[in-house]
Amino acid sequence: MARGMENVEKKVRSGERLDREDGLALLASDDLAGLGGLAHHVRTLKSGDTACFAVRRTVDVTDPDGAVRDATEAVAAGAVELELPAAAELPWEHHAQVLGALRRQVPDTVALHAFTVADVLRIAEQGTSAETVLDALTAAGPASLTARPAAGPGPSWEEWARVQRLAHRRGLTTPCTLPYGHTEEPADLVDHLLRLRELQDETGGFRVLLPLRHPGPRGATGAEILKTFAVARLMLDNVPHVAVDWALHGAQTAQLALQHGADEMAGRVVEGDEERDADALFREDLVDLIRDAGFRPVERDARYGALRTYEGPDPDRRESPQPMRV
Repeated sequence: MARGMENVEKKVRSGERLDREDGLALLASDDLAGLGGLAHHVRTLKSGDTACFAVRRTVDVTDPDGAVRDATEAVAAGAVELELPAAAELPWEHHAQVLGALRRQVPDTVALHAFTVADVLRIAEQGTSAETVLDALTAAGPASLTARPAAGPGPSWEEWARVQRLAHRRGLTTPCTLPYGHTEEPADLVDHLLRLRELQDETGGFRVLLPLRHPGPRGATGAEILKTFAVARLMLDNVPHVAVDWALHGAQTAQLALQHGADEMAGRVVEGDEERDADALFREDLVDLIRDAGFRPVERDARYGALRTYEGPDPDRRESPQPMRV
């Protein structure tokens, strides 16, 4: 560990919570291998030698009958999570109808992910309260709010946190996000993680953190990406999982992220006879990616229980996962 980081390492190894100054010190460090080693230590305590994935499908809610048909086919193909992007041009009642129809047709083990916080706030501006929207989502459980990168400026922290509190009070577990790679300063990232941690202390409703890299020309270097994942895992000690989206970050970077704090590969999984696009991976290819990164692949259900555990990496190739330099 680089000079000046010894105290932070001691706190991590002893399980002591890191503070704002620790987060800034982590982001200022150029010892990527050391950061990765600490983050790997923490993710191993939480998830062991496994890295999970889930089969998720996106269902178009425009046509209720078509939505039910597509959802039924997706579940038959192994999907345990269905994402239902809200259609802004359709009334709230239409979305409630689709939620109810899907819940009647798909097994209770399949989770429905509908509405971003921005969707909830937009519907509220049109006259239907956030509480009403979240009550409908709760009735369609297991269900959750969803997280998608916003096309423009998103809600303020206060608005976002208010909707999350309302969701968590209803027993809805939700993802939280960490936007990065745009105009954020190190202090902005640390402060965002601390706000998430404080809200999680209060509600306990976040199940996973999704770092979301900005797609613009500034972007983020490979080292910056891995540092972000490592620091997120170290600072956000009360959120159980950190997921890396391979379509957003690339397959190789996603493998490295698993060695720098992430414990889940997020993205579209398809079967051998399904059409594959640039944002999807065949199940066997995803399993190989996780295994080649040094972890034991686990296909999870909507509640992060294990549906299928695959063989781990060849011990002759790598005794244990080790953070890699880029």
